[in-house]
Amino acid sequence: MPHTATNLGRRFVSQLPLLVWLVVLWMLLWGSLSWLNLVTGIIVAALVTRVFFLPPVELSGRFNVFWAIVFVFTFLWDVVRGSITVALIALSPRLKPMSSVVAVPLHSKSDLVMLLVSLNISLVPGSLVVEADRLRSILYVHAIDTNNAEDVESAKHTVLTAERRIVRVIGSREDVALCERAWRQS
Repeated sequence: MPHTATNLGRRFVSQLPLLVWLVVLWMLLWGSLSWLNLVTGIIVAALVTRVFFLPPVELSGRFNVFWAIVFVFTFLWDVVRGSITVALIALSPRLKPMSSVVAVPLHSKSDLVMLLVSLNISLVPGSLVVEADRLRSILYVHAIDTNNAEDVESAKHTVLTAERRIVRVIGSREDVALCERAWRQS
């Protein structure tokens, strides 16, 4: 495909969220808002996107405010609940919880959804994504307190619930339908 002005404009617009995020991250790392930090952040962001291969992030073009609010509150509740669970395990001298690495196939094939689910799961105490198979959309999650098969299924359910919440916020209509259909079947 030739580099026409239209194609370059589309590429720039598709890269704009990444560029903005890199500039914001740069300014947060420096800890101050100044013109110098803004200009150097733009230069660094442009260099990073040109020098390093970054796969294109496909945005669905939709954002559901209601489900975003639901996501924030349920995420905060999950963090509190996970913190209490980990604290009880840590403070109980007799409790020797088992842990497992659980493979969880996601319904969405979106790299962005996989990333956000990984972040969500890793930020909740008691679980951590240790591997992500991008081609097959499988997350490998280390979960504590998995003493039996029911606990392992509960860990899978937790990951798929996080995926469903995220897809409801930013997923494509196809991903929303796929997750809802899978949710009804389970």
